[in-house]
Amino acid sequence: MGSQTVTLKYGFWDLIANSGPVGKGIMLLLLLSSIWSWGIIFSKWRLLKRASHQNTGFLDVFWHSKSIDEIFAKSDQFGASPVATVFKSGFKELKKLSGGDTKPIEESGVDNVNRALFRSSATEIAALEKNLSWLATTASAAPFVGLFGTVWGIIDAFQRIGATGSANLAVVAPGISEALVATAAGIGAAIPAVVAYNHFLNHVKRISIEMDGFNHDFLNIVQRTAISVRKGG
Repeated sequence: MGSQTVTLKYGFWDLIANSGPVGKGIMLLLLLSSIWSWGIIFSKWRLLKRASHQNTGFLDVFWHSKSIDEIFAKSDQFGASPVATVFKSGFKELKKLSGGDTKPIEESGVDNVNRALFRSSATEIAALEKNLSWLATTASAAPFVGLFGTVWGIIDAFQRIGATGSANLAVVAPGISEALVATAAGIGAAIPAVVAYNHFLNHVKRISIEMDGFNHDFLNIVQRTAISVRKGG
């Protein structure tokens, strides 16, 4: 019966409720950071999953279509595909250089298409990496915020000892418990953030490599047409 009373008195929520303003502020900061991190995790997971799926679909269309105009006509079906977005940028630049048509261009125009592909790729990568820095910040900073709460709780425990002149468990336990809760909260906020950050960063790198490969393939096609123009073919 006695142990049950202690559990109720020093339960998790009781420790937070009985903590000082600094302790509550630290816990609130960690809670908000964790909630925001989980929101980013779920939204980024959906975004990257859809991007990968639509990249696969677009590349299948790209390699099995009969003409580049047909590819462009179908590209709007893959609005979440970074590769499709990059292709549309290159295609529009190609049409601009060829006077509104998709006829072969001069070899000097290949660099223009290359720059259009590069700019679009950089924009897509930046969009995919958006908010990942927050996960990295949470992963690195949350344990230290929790550590600050730990130190503050220990300081509070020593202050209670000094005020009461006693070092028994009833005096020390609240401060030490508050310190350990802050440590746990910091680690609890950091672990999902660091795992998600590494996973998403690797996923973005794979998509980036996929875009780079497509850019080279598309540019090779443009270069072959430019060479044929130069040779009079």
